[in-house]
Amino acid sequence: MQITVLCGGPSAEREISLISGNAVAAALRAAGHEVFVSDVSPDYLDGLDHPADVIFPVLHGAFGESGELQEILEARNLAFVGSGSLASRLGMDKIAAKQQWKIAGLPTPGWEVISSHGRKPVRTPETRGLTTPTAPMQPPIAPPCVVKAIDSGSSIDVFICKTPADARAAIDSLIAKHGQCMVEQFIEGPELTVGLLEGRALPPIRIETSREFFDFKAKYTKGGAKHSFELNLPEALVERCKTLAEQANRILGCRDLARVDIMIDAEQNPHLLEINTIPGFTPVSLLPEAAGKVGILFEQLVDRLATIALARAPLQRQGQLC
Repeated sequence: MQITVLCGGPSAEREISLISGNAVAAALRAAGHEVFVSDVSPDYLDGLDHPADVIFPVLHGAFGESGELQEILEARNLAFVGSGSLASRLGMDKIAAKQQWKIAGLPTPGWEVISSHGRKPVRTPETRGLTTPTAPMQPPIAPPCVVKAIDSGSSIDVFICKTPADARAAIDSLIAKHGQCMVEQFIEGPELTVGLLEGRALPPIRIETSREFFDFKAKYTKGGAKHSFELNLPEALVERCKTLAEQANRILGCRDLARVDIMIDAEQNPHLLEINTIPGFTPVSLLPEAAGKVGILFEQLVDRLATIALARAPLQRQGQLC
């Protein structure tokens, strides 16, 4: 099979995408495929003109994971690995995903959105009477809380805020950078991640890190976090988390692969945090690790995903899939 692997891209996760893409390409070659690798962006799509039976996007973050690239692939009737454009947009937008889960009755931490047009100043002696956006923000959810960008991945622009001052600083920073942000209820407890392959949950992994939380450095620095299949949780709770991950994936319409992050509170209630529709494929990435736990080696995993996409190709060309 001729396969074009797309990686790199314009997002802040570019370097991780390049590592993931090269790892995928090497595994596909080892599986016997003819592989072409292309670093793409909105203004550079030449790689899509290369002959290919299947496109394998391995771009994380904006453009590659947020639906824009998928729209282009759909418009060209190209068979590709992963979710379609609508599911990709929902998955990348943390607010949209949480809204869909809430409508469906799935548990997710409470949240509020703050934008540059909706800031409420805190009345202090220094700011009393001011109504301009330069006045400090009162966090809408009392600390401890999480302040995060709405459409960033790899824990980029995520802050655990323990005081109102911390939260105001994080809100100001993200609004200046993105124009809006989300303030989310902080859940203290174990963090699990559940990989999904063809809609079915793989063995959950418990994340443990010496850092404040599972941030970018913890994710991608060797030794930054411990990944454990020994969850030390009741079996019924583990099964509940797997079911929740499958439901969260299905509600958003995701396909082929994904990874869902879940927090467990003090009463052992699970809470959906977010979904990753193109999870990492680096040597320390979680989805390949979970697949390996059930005997699916990395080479077999990427070969399987490419084969799934190829089988879907005739339906795509007939316009039966969006």
